[in-house]
Amino acid sequence: MKRYIKTTVLSLALVSLLGACKEQLDVKNPNQPTPASASTETGVIALAQGSVYINGFRDGIKYSDGIPGYFWTGAVGFHELMGDVVGEEAANVYGNQIGMPDVVILDDGTRVANPSSINTQIALLRTVNTNANAGANPLFYEWGYMYNLNNAMNNVIDIVNSTTFSGTSAAAKKNTVLAWAYWWKGYAYSRIGSIYYAGLINDKTGATNANYVTKEKIIDEANKNLDQAATLLTALGTDAAYTATITALVPQFNQVGKGVPPTTDMWKRSINTLKARNILVNTTAAAMTAAQWGQILTLTNDGVKSTDNVFTGRSTDNADFISSVNGSMAAKSTGTPGTVTYKISERLIQDFPVGDKRLTNNFTQLAAPALFNSDRGNSFNTRWQLVSGGKGQAGVVVLSNLAVGAYELYLAGTYEENELMKAEAKLYTGDIAGASASIDAVRSFQGAGLAPLSGLTLAAAKEELRKERRVALVFRGLSFYDARRWEVISKGRTGAVVVDKAGKVNTNATITYNFLDYWDVPDNELVYNPAAAGSAPIKNPK
Repeated sequence: MKRYIKTTVLSLALVSLLGACKEQLDVKNPNQPTPASASTETGVIALAQGSVYINGFRDGIKYSDGIPGYFWTGAVGFHELMGDVVGEEAANVYGNQIGMPDVVILDDGTRVANPSSINTQIALLRTVNTNANAGANPLFYEWGYMYNLNNAMNNVIDIVNSTTFSGTSAAAKKNTVLAWAYWWKGYAYSRIGSIYYAGLINDKTGATNANYVTKEKIIDEANKNLDQAATLLTALGTDAAYTATITALVPQFNQVGKGVPPTTDMWKRSINTLKARNILVNTTAAAMTAAQWGQILTLTNDGVKSTDNVFTGRSTDNADFISSVNGSMAAKSTGTPGTVTYKISERLIQDFPVGDKRLTNNFTQLAAPALFNSDRGNSFNTRWQLVSGGKGQAGVVVLSNLAVGAYELYLAGTYEENELMKAEAKLYTGDIAGASASIDAVRSFQGAGLAPLSGLTLAAAKEELRKERRVALVFRGLSFYDARRWEVISKGRTGAVVVDKAGKVNTNATITYNFLDYWDVPDNELVYNPAAAGSAPIKNPK
């Protein structure tokens, strides 16, 4: 973490994030906040806001690459590539190889091997994981962003605890900001523990330690912080002081649609959904126990509802948080395949049920397949284009919109994710009818226009659930988690649609992915912070 900590979190671009911040910060020069200014009530709230949206997700790391972009298209893009939701031809940060399967066997038996000289994705990640690669090391990004977010929240907690809040509601305002900090710390640890083989637990601002712990302990730390946030929210209730404070914490341009600041109960349900995710995505489906499915059912039964507000992001004219044209996975996948960074995967399209309005409202089939450099494989050739703004079908979800402020970027859990986790828990505890009803509820919520599921066998219901998670949660950074826990990355996929280098559409191809399930600790960290004696292994043995 030494490589990424920005001890001057106070030098955030707070003014560019939200115009109101300029008025809130009690400083002589609003472009250069000082510790004294941040220690005021309005200053610490502005700091807490900018520490998340700027330091945590945009400008929080030393390196970046303009092709993959910031957190929501770079780090999250790696997930969607490995989840085979999108493909990439550009070589920046090895994007064209991160999602490249080991072997594709076409309908006629032709074997198309990974064309990289390294031959496998696992070997690639081991080869490029060096500090000398700097920003070209893909393992660096999520680690850097999330540890910077964690450090920023440590700083907020320190300053909150030394700041005097005004009025009879001082305690409520203080505890709302503390809940905010613990929530985002829990979020950061959740992401670290869900992708890296080991990590660091740190509650010290601007400092670190060399005691690497297992990914399981990182998830425990995530849940501990989420529980601290929930405890504070339970004590708070939703009163005027809470509402005013959370409204000041969320940038005004994000307070649209589902991004309206949540009540304390809504927020606690988001916490439950994230805790359920932490269980689900970090255990293979085959290894899940009855107790774990029971935990997920308990959490999702009190998880995000269809009417709940959640944490979201929106674009602005100045791209204060994200850009409308390249600040989200959806945006960077929208348009002619030859001109966009991420190309729509044929395997995503084949997972839409027949007659699904979400497909017809959001995608256009090209007159001829878009073909890319065959020396980078065939897996990202595609016949499909994602369109901006949908095609006007009433009541159907719009998956991309390049107009400023139009696209709703979900930062954490959603109703659809919660309901599909509930469905999966029901499936594995013998309630096929209940699982089918939850899948139907998500399809109805998104306007899919499909007939209700009924009379399914367990195998058929699992397949509907698998497809629905890929379709309903597309671009939300969950696809790799699913491919990992369903063992698709290790066992492969059959009956796959693949367009070969000649433009022929194969409908029964076999794909062997062979991707690394949890990433090694980035060498960018280890060079400056080598593991202390007694640390957990920092390299995945696979």
